[in-house]
Amino acid sequence: MRLTGSMAPLSLALALVWFLGSGTLAYSSQDRTEVGRHVSIAPGDEANEVTCFGCSVRIRGHVKSDVTVFGGSVIVEDQAEVDGDITAFAGRVRLDDGVKVGGDVTVFGGHIHRNPGAFIGGDLIDFGNPGLIVLLALIPLVAFLALIALIVWLVRRLVWPTVPATA
Repeated sequence: MRLTGSMAPLSLALALVWFLGSGTLAYSSQDRTEVGRHVSIAPGDEANEVTCFGCSVRIRGHVKSDVTVFGGSVIVEDQAEVDGDITAFAGRVRLDDGVKVGGDVTVFGGHIHRNPGAFIGGDLIDFGNPGLIVLLALIPLVAFLALIALIVWLVRRLVWPTVPATA
């Protein structure tokens, strides 16, 4: 079957939504990848890697690798352990007393709340200014608009003939 006209982009978009939402990005049965559904790692549970788009992650168990959240929060509590890094884009990270993070904790455009009893084995990096997220989103937009303006200017220059000035 051949897709024509406006059906091809729609089919591609639906396939992408199915691919991201179905957990097919998970590399093993213990990887957790979710879109729009919160992830909870209960006490005694383990996960390899946790990735969440537009949702939050609550960890009370053990994550063997990294935790990455886009547009949500990471809450680590109840003596939980994360062996890798925690990264939150446009979200927040809360680390309660007694939790252990083996790697770095990084927040872009959000906030970090770290209790004194929380252990971080790597660096604590806070790009908490929400204006940074806006700036990072505006730079490509401005570049794209400048490219469109350049193309329009070039097309006008090539299509519209110049008229010599009359004396």
